[in-house]
Amino acid sequence: MNRHRLATAAVVLGLLGSLTTSAWAGPHAHRAAPPDRGTRVSSAPGSSTALAGYTIQSTAKVSDPPAEISSPGYPTAGWYPTGSRSTVLAALLANGVYADPFHSTNQQKIPKADFQVPWWYRSDFTVADTSERTYLDFSGVISAADVYVNGDRVATAKDVTGAYTHHELDVTSLVHAGSNTVAFRIQPNDPDKNLTMGWIDWLQPPPDENMGIVRDVLVRRGGPIALRDAHVVTRLDVPSLASADLTVKAQARNDSGAPATTTVSGSIGTTTFEKTLTLAAHETRTVSFAPSDVPGLHLTSPKVWWPAGMGGQPLYELKLTASVSGTVSDTAQQTFGIRDVQAPLNSDGARQYRFNGRRLLVKGGGWSPDEFLRWDRTYVEDRLKYALDLGLNTIRLEGHLEPDEFFDLADRYGILTLPGWECCDKWEGQVNGGESGDKWTAADYPVAKASMAAEAARLRDHPSVISFLIGSDFAPDATIEKNYLDALEAADWPVPVVAAASANSSPQLGSSGMKMTGPYDWIPPDYWYAKREGGATGFNSETSAGPDIPTLDTLRRMMSPAELDTLWKNPNAKQYHRSPSSTFGTLKLYDDALTGRYGAPASLADYVRKAQLAQYENVRAQFEAYERNATDSSKPSTGVVYWMFNSGWTSLHWQLMDRYLDQGGAYFGARKANEPLHVQYSYDDRSVVVVDNRHSAASGLTVRATLFNPDGTQKYDRTVTGVKVSGDGAHSTALTLPASLTGLASTYLVRLTLSDSSGKEVSRNVYWLSTRPDTLDWSHTDWYYTPTTSYADLKGLSAMAQVPVSATASTDASGETATTTVTVRNTGSGKTPALFTDVHLVDAQGKPVLPVEWSDNEVGLWPGETVTLTATYRTADLHGSVPRVRVSGWNTPERTVPAA
Repeated sequence: MNRHRLATAAVVLGLLGSLTTSAWAGPHAHRAAPPDRGTRVSSAPGSSTALAGYTIQSTAKVSDPPAEISSPGYPTAGWYPTGSRSTVLAALLANGVYADPFHSTNQQKIPKADFQVPWWYRSDFTVADTSERTYLDFSGVISAADVYVNGDRVATAKDVTGAYTHHELDVTSLVHAGSNTVAFRIQPNDPDKNLTMGWIDWLQPPPDENMGIVRDVLVRRGGPIALRDAHVVTRLDVPSLASADLTVKAQARNDSGAPATTTVSGSIGTTTFEKTLTLAAHETRTVSFAPSDVPGLHLTSPKVWWPAGMGGQPLYELKLTASVSGTVSDTAQQTFGIRDVQAPLNSDGARQYRFNGRRLLVKGGGWSPDEFLRWDRTYVEDRLKYALDLGLNTIRLEGHLEPDEFFDLADRYGILTLPGWECCDKWEGQVNGGESGDKWTAADYPVAKASMAAEAARLRDHPSVISFLIGSDFAPDATIEKNYLDALEAADWPVPVVAAASANSSPQLGSSGMKMTGPYDWIPPDYWYAKREGGATGFNSETSAGPDIPTLDTLRRMMSPAELDTLWKNPNAKQYHRSPSSTFGTLKLYDDALTGRYGAPASLADYVRKAQLAQYENVRAQFEAYERNATDSSKPSTGVVYWMFNSGWTSLHWQLMDRYLDQGGAYFGARKANEPLHVQYSYDDRSVVVVDNRHSAASGLTVRATLFNPDGTQKYDRTVTGVKVSGDGAHSTALTLPASLTGLASTYLVRLTLSDSSGKEVSRNVYWLSTRPDTLDWSHTDWYYTPTTSYADLKGLSAMAQVPVSATASTDASGETATTTVTVRNTGSGKTPALFTDVHLVDAQGKPVLPVEWSDNEVGLWPGETVTLTATYRTADLHGSVPRVRVSGWNTPERTVPAA
């Protein structure tokens, strides 16, 4: 993107593991793994057993020769235990070596010198017998490693290099019955010099640069014939969806020194198939089954996989077995989905995704793993559920390609994914001009190609994966592109390949059809409606108005009192929890806009409440503009990725929810915009439109628009009946608000309601607007923002009278999932509405209960109005506490009520 961000062993294709560690990565706690007592490895042919954990130590503290370190019985007193996937720093954090790096500037105190030498990773495993062959199967080494088994080196760091390359080492001759040892001597990482992963300008980079082993190392067992690379190529008939053809492929490999005859048999559901073939010693051959020879692989009425909200997410399973003389030699399994993804360029040159024949507006967010690459399934699943709650359909992974479990979850929940390589380090060093990242040497090209081959094999059967972006800010040159495309073709890659996430082209693929025009820092809400730069036209692969200030609860958890004081008082102060980039080092653009539009903050609490209001209106406008323009005949919007969906640490920018999964203005602004059936205001032409994000059309709708001064005086009211709108993202204009009204204050409120044909309210949307608009200086647009020369006047909100809001709540916590029902009511005696009423579920100590899914939140209540909200969450997250509900708002005194 135009961010200008700072920033052999047999190598075969594999379907491996994790970019994170097994140490607890969630927001609540971190703990070390138990000491490694040796992993018991199954003897069953076709089994894969992940090493349970390691003990690790710096080579600066270990002088013994590798042959001793990698032999059974070597003493590891003083070494650090860690889990099966762990960076060095993640292990040290889990062992309590350093203070919480997410708080204040603690991370700055961790000495980088500790990670500029290699570290040993040592693990023992036991094998009951040696009648089966044994392999080490792994990827996820950062940055490179020498590998030893039982005292012998089996691979060098020259061979085992790159975070994504996959390796299979046949160690049959070295493994014996009983205890065995594998040891990795991990080399330090530098993302500018190695094809690994870096953090660009997302957050303060970890001092160890994520050196370690961040995917499972598997011990595989099998007979003379190995099955590898099993996958299914699907061809769905579109648009009928009435049939699908499946082609099963796998590699049969004879690892013995003599010819062998094997029978490869398999099944998908009730369809079975079988072939017998003879392989010469050490020969590998492709085995395939197609509808032409297995009629059952032609499916009628197939179970088609859809994104969430468009249909179901059925999955199929392939099972394969290779037998020799009736004895099982190896097995393979693969889950897959049947779907069709196309992404042609439209007449404007923008990439337009079509899923199973239907046009798709990509509404996504940029994903960040944990900063220390720690894997926690529950924490990841919680964030993916948040994506669904927000109405998003896509997650973009710029590098940091998560483990198989991530894509399994995406498949299950119907969340689309856009994986690809990252910018601003070695991955684009050959093509990115003056940005960081070393130029490539001859040794880098095969590593990049092997990385592409491994990830293609790993991701191709996941129906949630809809593309691979082989470039980010820059497209690859001809040589690199050919290597990538050759690897993808060899892997039977089934979905579109995109040259870059920016508006760049590559020699074979041509135009990316995407844009990366920003913004990445503050701009006003009306910016999004312009069909230029980052506005709502085409496919914007990463964009937002920059800072996303967390809730006060989270700020107090992540920053010291002195830092919090500086946060609201000094816009020019460098903020450690924003970015290492000089461009994004302060909050000045954001703070100037906050003061210019809402008035200078009077306290930390005032700063945070104004921030939540500003973030709500801006994020809402971003998604609403892209949704409204999606079906335009000229220059339609085709995709938008909010930058970013989440942060890998405690951050002040680029996040729809914070590290601890608390929700504020940015979250609920996105959620409001992405309602299934939604009424919204257009900042560019004052139109009030209804957007239908469902497949089915709607008719008999009623839209009402009412304008108020901040004191609640009504200045305009209009109701339009008989509104109808087509589905699949279409919009219908119900009315246009007048350009001026007598007596309308410079700051005013707009309340929009949408009712269905039965009279039930299905959407309500409240805006705070100004008769004096924000003015953009388009001629001085930079890569990260467009200057605002004058601000909208929203200061009138500060004069709103305080309004009491009553609340009653009750909780059903009888099962694993608890539900708290809250009824809030504006009990004020005057005309003033309660603006931006926020309800937080808290425990007895006032700490937020997270994660939580609300039916709605941050609502506007006019006098006498009542709304009932529900919060759903895990009962266990109460930790035995009695739940309470904290109610606050823009002009509502905070109060907490019981919710038992």
